[in-house]
Amino acid sequence: MLERNPNINDEMEMPPRMALESMDIAEEKRQQLKQLFPEVFNEDKVDFEQLQRVLGESIDTGRERYGLTWPGKADCMKVIQEPSRATLKPCREESVNFDNTENLFIEGDNLEVLKLLQKSYFGKVKMIYIDPPYNTGKEFIYPDNYQETIETYMAYAGLVDDEGRKFSTNATTEGRFHSKWLNMMYPRLYLAKNLLREDGVIFISIDDNEVENLRRICNEIFGEENFISQLVWEKKKKGAFLSGAATNIKEYVLVCSKNKREFNGLIGEIARNKETYPVIKTTNTRGVRTIKKGIPSKFREKNHTVKSGSRISSGNMEMILLSDMIIRNGILQEDVKVESNWIYSQELLDKYSNDKSLYVTQDLYFRRVVSEPRLKMLKDCNCSYSIGKNRFLIA
Repeated sequence: MLERNPNINDEMEMPPRMALESMDIAEEKRQQLKQLFPEVFNEDKVDFEQLQRVLGESIDTGRERYGLTWPGKADCMKVIQEPSRATLKPCREESVNFDNTENLFIEGDNLEVLKLLQKSYFGKVKMIYIDPPYNTGKEFIYPDNYQETIETYMAYAGLVDDEGRKFSTNATTEGRFHSKWLNMMYPRLYLAKNLLREDGVIFISIDDNEVENLRRICNEIFGEENFISQLVWEKKKKGAFLSGAATNIKEYVLVCSKNKREFNGLIGEIARNKETYPVIKTTNTRGVRTIKKGIPSKFREKNHTVKSGSRISSGNMEMILLSDMIIRNGILQEDVKVESNWIYSQELLDKYSNDKSLYVTQDLYFRRVVSEPRLKMLKDCNCSYSIGKNRFLIA
């Protein structure tokens, strides 16, 4: 539970794994920069012109640059760098096995919580999922003053009486409609990135209202080179008849990595059912392989011989026998040398022959049976999940 703490030293019952106060984000970034480029520091101040020279860039004195800007963007960095005055307090009476559990459920303003997590979890988080307000003009409720106390947060969250406090919906008729949403999102994404490991990844749900702006600030914070995908998921099969000019049945999940070179990819599913795979692919380089005797045959005749020099084709696949293929009692009797466009090396084909996962097909081709679990990469459509709005999931 997140509470305002007038005297942090009084809150000493927190487990050691949790931060009692937020870290100095700006100082942490300066130390990282000093590690990389000590020569750009002069009396502990950054010489930005020297930094540009070190990076091999000419100094640009012009004012026009490519990028996304909006009213309040400069203040976002101030919000990020301002230390939190809150602390995390354990709620033992609502917890299960508090002292030994490895799971945490944190209740509070996510900006404050993200700041407090910086000390203990900086660069340690594998995955973050965010389902922010979509800025539809209805559900995005924000305090007029972004520096409000945690009591104010509790009020607009509906947890306490909000009498005497002013809150507003972000109506589309307002001139700062997108700016208010960006000012809310930018600090949270910035702090979330700090928590990720080098191979970490963040997923962010969004719809058409802000997907373009979200993509741009993600490119700025995470780097365009670390963008992984904009997944599309079908939220319903069909829309309402009175839904306007177009029926909207989809939303998006933006995926960004901390460091794409370290990221291991997205696994859509683990296939566990038995399947058969080809061992020949027409686009591969041709070569000669030897198929070892003893593998089973599914050819219609249990006893059959195909002479050396025979060309066997099926569709656009082709292989040429360089020795006789002799089948007796549904078993390949002798090693057979074959020229074709092989997917696998000789070593792997020998392995598949030995474990009898390789076989002769009904068309006198070769395939292999695959029964071990296989990882299948995630596709960018028909994704599904079920996590409530305005939630952070950190793992």
